[in-house]
Amino acid sequence: MAVKHTPGERIAELRKTYSIGRETLAERSGLSIELIRRIEEEGHIPDLAPLLKIARALGVRLGTLLDDHEELGPVITRAGSAEATVRFVTGLPEAGPSGAAGKAGHQGLNFKALAADKGGRHMEPFIVDIEPEAVQEKSTHEGEEFIHVLSGKLSLEYGKASSILEAGDSVYYDSIVPHRVLSADNKPVRILAVIYTPV
Repeated sequence: MAVKHTPGERIAELRKTYSIGRETLAERSGLSIELIRRIEEEGHIPDLAPLLKIARALGVRLGTLLDDHEELGPVITRAGSAEATVRFVTGLPEAGPSGAAGKAGHQGLNFKALAADKGGRHMEPFIVDIEPEAVQEKSTHEGEEFIHVLSGKLSLEYGKASSILEAGDSVYYDSIVPHRVLSADNKPVRILAVIYTPV
């Protein structure tokens, strides 16, 4: 069975392979050295945008930071098996909406990759479970996103606008505009999210 790697571990491996120091990666990605350290050593990811910026700075696809091994043919993820492929949790667990301390992993967005083994892909499909009190900064990055709400009530903040989506609703938008998704009623939300980033 293949050894699972976190995005942070893969970033560290790629830096070592390409002989790129954290300082250089920070300059190329526009991120702080401390954030890169936390991603590599603590698995900390405030939102998906840093991973996209790091992938760009390293000259690799976002998928390279998520892959365990690559399959050139179709990749099938059976019902229930996505639960065993949790790649990372985003969000700001250290501070809830009222500023109270939270437990790590309980106020974030849990991403479960659906095609992490598909080689050469340009889309990243995820099942995302949004905790009731998830706290997340607005994100902005190249590409496009498609979201379909599977259950719960989703609040989408896109630029200065805000929309509520319910189960069965979907939205497609340009990721370059600052955006974030949260629970609209402090109850769990599950979505299918597909992220496309240009090569």
